[in-house]
Amino acid sequence: MGTATVTGALAMCSFGVAPSSLNFLPTPKVMIEGRPAGTIADIAPGVNVMPFGMCTSLSNPTVAAATSAALGVLTPMPCMPTIAGPWKPGAMKTTIGGKPALTSGATCNCAFGGVVSMTMTGAVRTTAG
Repeated sequence: MGTATVTGALAMCSFGVAPSSLNFLPTPKVMIEGRPAGTIADIAPGVNVMPFGMCTSLSNPTVAAATSAALGVLTPMPCMPTIAGPWKPGAMKTTIGGKPALTSGATCNCAFGGVVSMTMTGAVRTTAG
């Protein structure tokens, strides 16, 4: 069982340089503490997962090209999360629209090698199991 994750939660990517907020659309969602709750399927870049400032992964083609142009000096480029699969693990028992609820401790992976993890779930009193 973990704390429910709602709009306004904060996340960080292991290759990002700044934290980012998570956003979950209100319909047809469950509201927790007045904000839409997330599910493991909420991974859309720029909609659910906002950019993490600059990306430092050499697996990101724009970072690799900029680093090459700088004669091998790592050159971060703007982040656009490219989430490769759902958040995991989700809640064991709590579902929203037939999908497991997103809870603290869940992570997802960026196609460029980063691991995205939550630093704050946004919910204060509500847990999901």
